[in-house]
Amino acid sequence: MKLKVLLVDDEALARSRLRTLLGDCTAPQAVVAAEACDALQAMHALRQDSFDAVLLDIRMPGVDGMALARTIAALPRPPAVVFVTAHSEHAVQAFELEAIDYLTKPVRLERLQQALQKVSRLAQTVLGPQADASREMLIIQDRGRTERVPLAEVLYLKAELKYITVRTASRSYILDGSLSELEERHAAQFIRIHRNALIARRAVRALEKHFDPEEGEGWAVRLNGIDELLAVSRRQLSAVREAIAG
Repeated sequence: MKLKVLLVDDEALARSRLRTLLGDCTAPQAVVAAEACDALQAMHALRQDSFDAVLLDIRMPGVDGMALARTIAALPRPPAVVFVTAHSEHAVQAFELEAIDYLTKPVRLERLQQALQKVSRLAQTVLGPQADASREMLIIQDRGRTERVPLAEVLYLKAELKYITVRTASRSYILDGSLSELEERHAAQFIRIHRNALIARRAVRALEKHFDPEEGEGWAVRLNGIDELLAVSRRQLSAVREAIAG
């Protein structure tokens, strides 16, 4: 399993060194899926994608690493936090926040490898042997056939009658499940735009005015990959605007 990592450090040189070290890790391997120089950028990345681990500096301008770790812990599926700092005096507080490890700069490859092994073991313990796959897939049962649809390909989820339409750029699937449960489980990747619809945050192309014969003048989102417009309820409009702006 290759771990997806988010690097959070206000110093570009520190991020570059960690990126190089992560490239040298072999058991397990890791890939830097995103970087952030402050808490705001980090939370934006966490809303857009899922990660196995966050390598987090403590002393940063604005919101510091400790406060950010508390915010991360409140996410529906929080990644493991590994603090990476030049200041050893925060170790006790870090472990009180349930950080999985605490590395001091300059980080040695051996210690980084040990931290990643802890992340990997935690994922297997908490989520089971198929953790990585189950977290990133929707399991579709269709006429006696079971199909795994990558969550990264899903553009929207729409509740219709007793089922949920799962739409990708190439086709639609029918899923038997709860929209609210999917929203809670995949809150980092999807946002509710209507009582019956969730859309992939990464897929939003535009928010535009739209006239609906039944509901009158309102708003709709246009997604990358499909021509279909999806109505946005007045209740969800401000959240959708914030997601697009963010």
